[in-house]
Amino acid sequence: MTTYLLAGGGTAGHVNPLLAVADGLRLRDSDSDLLVLGTAEGLEARLVPERGYELLIVDKVPFPRRPNKQAASFPAKFRRAVRQVREHIRSRGVDVVIGFGGYAAAPAYIAARREGVPYVVHEANAKPGLANKLGARRAASVGVAFDGTPMRGAEVVGMPLRREVIELDRQAARAEAAEVFGLDVDRPVLLVFGGSLGAQRLNDALGDSWQNVLDAGWQLLHVTGERSDLADPGVPGYAMRRYIDRMDLAFALADLIVSRSGAATVSEISALGIPALYVPYSVGNGEQRLNAASAVAAGAAVLLDDATFSGETVRSTVVPLLADRGRIAAMAAAADRVGTRAGTENVIALIDRALTAPN
Repeated sequence: MTTYLLAGGGTAGHVNPLLAVADGLRLRDSDSDLLVLGTAEGLEARLVPERGYELLIVDKVPFPRRPNKQAASFPAKFRRAVRQVREHIRSRGVDVVIGFGGYAAAPAYIAARREGVPYVVHEANAKPGLANKLGARRAASVGVAFDGTPMRGAEVVGMPLRREVIELDRQAARAEAAEVFGLDVDRPVLLVFGGSLGAQRLNDALGDSWQNVLDAGWQLLHVTGERSDLADPGVPGYAMRRYIDRMDLAFALADLIVSRSGAATVSEISALGIPALYVPYSVGNGEQRLNAASAVAAGAAVLLDDATFSGETVRSTVVPLLADRGRIAAMAAAADRVGTRAGTENVIALIDRALTAPN
């Protein structure tokens, strides 16, 4: 029996691919021992037990960004976190560690190396986090979701995705999706969304231009986010929702998408072969723009600037594209080429290789 320790957490971007790989390992070998390493404060503290996996706790020790009191105490706290992970590895007989970034990953990589246990790194973003950049230097294997990610020894393996996305037959589910959202199955649909909290910039732009989309002969499925106060005009062909718990059905209905470009979003849209217009969130380290780069380079997507995205952008850029069905078809074919639904299997192949490699 193999004992796997999957390390990562803090945000959905780390936890979701971790859980996808855990599910893939459990599906392949129900007798394996699957353990997850995370912090008590991160999203993993709720999601991991809900999925039926045991969560082992490690202290949350953020890397210091500037010389201050936190930086002075960092070495001792980090050594303690590494000791905690080493104890987990010894007491549970861990055979391999798989890290997905976040606070739990850095001590896990060092602990694995000191215990003589192989470890694998998966990086979801085109701009890697510090923990994974450091861990890649001694990893048995490094997998990345996007081509061009600057990681030592990296192989493009794609993103481990949710089972409902991997198994989605868009054509077969389209009729059900149209009924759920009250739209016409035979007319094209523009899907607009900005994540669970929505995107004010996208909402404002579509609030000013939804009629132009409908006048172009398209329908609009607009997921505004739960905090939005955008008024629903309540007209045929425009389905507004604050939140959708069946994004697979939204994807089944979408002929074109306007969205942010988080790593999971880009990976899911490309895996399903849907053309997209990405409006990267401008806050942060620019990772959303980089996440979309490979899809844009392949011709599967168009990049639009957040600072200038408005109703006028929809009228001048999006609406003309809606009329160009040939270009949309070409973008969809390009998305099929750049995307993959095999991210989970590809990461598991890296794990298997790490387990069988000579010491």
